[in-house]
Amino acid sequence: MNKCIFCEIRDGECPAHIIWEDEKLLAFLDAHPFNPGHTLLVTKKHVDDIFDLDDELYSSLFLAAKQLSEPLKKATNAKRIGVAIEGLSVPHVHIHLVPIRKASDLNPQRAKDASDEELAEICEKIRKEISE
Repeated sequence: MNKCIFCEIRDGECPAHIIWEDEKLLAFLDAHPFNPGHTLLVTKKHVDDIFDLDDELYSSLFLAAKQLSEPLKKATNAKRIGVAIEGLSVPHVHIHLVPIRKASDLNPQRAKDASDEELAEICEKIRKEISE
């Protein structure tokens, strides 16, 4: 099996704006965000389907999403952090954490490329909120 893009990011083979990680999980900015601060929370272990995760990793994933939601909200001045799980575009377990102000903000057709400078700026804001 070839490595997926998330495995390459995990292994440092592909650049990413990482905002947080622990021994099991990695959170980084989506390079094609719906909104600034759009974060992907992925398992470090390559698993295709979220429902194939063992209970401990499944729980850790959702607890981390909850933990990251407030710093994301503060850093982006979002009304809410929307959550999307589809797992088809990249077959590696991941959760989209998207700063939103209205329901249509979660529409994937709104995604656009972000410059490295834009990603670096919002990455730093989010990291600052996480560390506080």
